[in-house]
Amino acid sequence: MPQRVLNLLKDAAKANLADKFRSGNIICLPAQGTLIIAGDIHGHRRNFERIVNFASLENNPDCHVVLQEIIHGGQINECGDCVSYKLLFDAAEYKLKFPDRVHILMSNHDTATITGSEVMKQGRKMNVSMRAAIDREYGLDGPDIMLAIENFLFSEPIAVKCENGIWASHSLPSDRFLDKFETDIFDSPLKKEDLIKPGSVYLLTWGRRHSQDTLDRIAETLDVEIFVLGHQTDHGGCGKAGDNLIIINSEQSHGCMIKVDLSRHYDINELMDAVLPIASIQ
Repeated sequence: MPQRVLNLLKDAAKANLADKFRSGNIICLPAQGTLIIAGDIHGHRRNFERIVNFASLENNPDCHVVLQEIIHGGQINECGDCVSYKLLFDAAEYKLKFPDRVHILMSNHDTATITGSEVMKQGRKMNVSMRAAIDREYGLDGPDIMLAIENFLFSEPIAVKCENGIWASHSLPSDRFLDKFETDIFDSPLKKEDLIKPGSVYLLTWGRRHSQDTLDRIAETLDVEIFVLGHQTDHGGCGKAGDNLIIINSEQSHGCMIKVDLSRHYDINELMDAVLPIASIQ
């Protein structure tokens, strides 16, 4: 079992880097097909399964799926520790099955896992909790499993840019750190220090509460029209947080996703109309 998991994560990391739509650290999607964008999943297995079923990639060869923040949340073991790594393994298998159409974005919980910094959720230290569960399941192989998870997360792209003007990433730099943000992270090989504050991957994945001026400046810099982000909580599953920003959340019973026609342009209201409640999917 440990070797199977190690091979899975190693192969999935290679698939992340070899994605034919990847340019540097961005997935660049053409103006054809469809795109399913999910928000934070945080171990919510049922919502993950519904997204996979809805996308039905076996039957939709021009469909892409964007996932993010798989870990830290959901089921716990008998000791109360987080076992969301099991869902991460399923996501890695999904990536390997459809290597050029499943795109898993780096998130702030991923960067915290990679760098070993602590991150809290629902009053728990999630890295401590997940490591404890891995050690309990895999024993002496636990550290090797954890290292393979970190390497897989580090191989993830950090954004998706669509030809129709839509940009998806876990978040964006907040107002006060915008001038410290360096866009060369999109093109250059990532370094671990990029994931530690005030590194630019850290700023990209941890930012919150963006002013309209910041959104407009970033949109102009990146040559995009609308942002679709996770990270920030929206208790309705999805909502507008600016003239060109939609926040989406997929980790709760009222979680949502967005289905995008890549061949057409959207304004913000039209894209909001493309939001689908995950609970409505069988």
